[in-house]
Amino acid sequence: MQPETRYAKSGDVSIAYQVVGEGPLDLIYAPPWIGNMEFVWEWPSYARFLTRLASFSRLILFDKRGTGSSDRAAKLPILEEQMDDIGVVMDAVGSQRAALLGASEGGSQCTLFAATYPERTRALILYGTVATNVWSPQAPWAPTDEIFETYIGIIEREWGGPVGLPLFAPSMVGDKRYEDWWARLLRLAASPADAIAILRMVREIDIRHVLPNIRVPTLVIQRAGDRAVNVENGRYLARTIPGAKYVEPPGSDHSFWTEDSDAIFDEIQEFLTGVRPTPDPDRVLATVLFTDIVGSTEQASELGDSRWKELLQRYYGLARTELDRFRGREVKTTGDGLLATFDGPARGIRCACAITSAAAEIGVQTRAGLHTGECEIMGEDIGGIAVHIGARVAAQAGSGEVLVSSTVKDLVAGSGLRFEDRGVHALKGVPEEWRLFAVDNASAAAQAH
Repeated sequence: MQPETRYAKSGDVSIAYQVVGEGPLDLIYAPPWIGNMEFVWEWPSYARFLTRLASFSRLILFDKRGTGSSDRAAKLPILEEQMDDIGVVMDAVGSQRAALLGASEGGSQCTLFAATYPERTRALILYGTVATNVWSPQAPWAPTDEIFETYIGIIEREWGGPVGLPLFAPSMVGDKRYEDWWARLLRLAASPADAIAILRMVREIDIRHVLPNIRVPTLVIQRAGDRAVNVENGRYLARTIPGAKYVEPPGSDHSFWTEDSDAIFDEIQEFLTGVRPTPDPDRVLATVLFTDIVGSTEQASELGDSRWKELLQRYYGLARTELDRFRGREVKTTGDGLLATFDGPARGIRCACAITSAAAEIGVQTRAGLHTGECEIMGEDIGGIAVHIGARVAAQAGSGEVLVSSTVKDLVAGSGLRFEDRGVHALKGVPEEWRLFAVDNASAAAQAH
């Protein structure tokens, strides 16, 4: 379930933040350049990374001023103000001392905070962080003015689409779903003008003079083939920060949640806890959809084997059309039912309603259930408690009804989808009781176009 977003006042600016997990240490995550901490939960591998961090810490997320859910400041923030925002968020959540994880430009404000407030900094972790963004003979790894202005031009021309993806996540180029998610993340993070203004401000940041003053345990992680930040930059950080540990995993993505993100996570957890996690089965956060045909046995007897088989094939054809439309992945069919997954709960709901309506037009009555949770990947199949919950939710649905768990309902807040409370239910074989909600098909249909 996506955590609640709250606000802390930093001067006249409201800084949006979230708290996840109840671990023994506080971990502040300062995001790259621009972002939107509410929307990043929509991408399974990003959500999984954050969830894993929260498994051993109290993870504190925030949107930088001027981006995401935080206030759009009247003027661009200087690095000192960004540093202050970390302290304001820590105060708001009652954190006296925390480890700092800075990704890309987020590492700059974490570095300044760690040097200025070592008594409040348990450790410093820098991923893909830049020491300076301006080329010089002393910093030959930094981008030249020509390269920088070329990228500014790309933003001006192409904002709204997956801008910069070949730089930030080349491994995801060609993945339509990721490209759509990335483009929307950028749009929700900042306007084109704001993005350019913030990038020009980031260009001026230079923390080289701060690095020798770091006196807290420091981990520097830099992917060897990072296309956005040259590997020599990470090596410079590591040899300039006293006693820093340096890790250089393979890969070309600047985004830490793509490629082999487990390697990044494992280094962070071991550095902060002293324990390297044992390999787990592959798991992803996904929305699970179960549909089945109501009264299939009786209908099959009435139609006969041949006509029933033909009707079933038509039904599956319609269902697969809707799955393609809403970016669902068919996992398997189950006799007269279907199991599918989605990378976003709102798309799952709209698809379920579309399948229900399409099936009704050919004389097939269905019911559906959805739940969002961590699923174990087992080849082409999936497993785990989230799958069992999804199946049990579907079993509670009536003819023509789409039921969702409270988790799903909470995740689509603000989407325009409407629900009717169906009360609390004990789901067979599932711990605790669950509140279920019926989807208003009309609201889903209006959102589907």
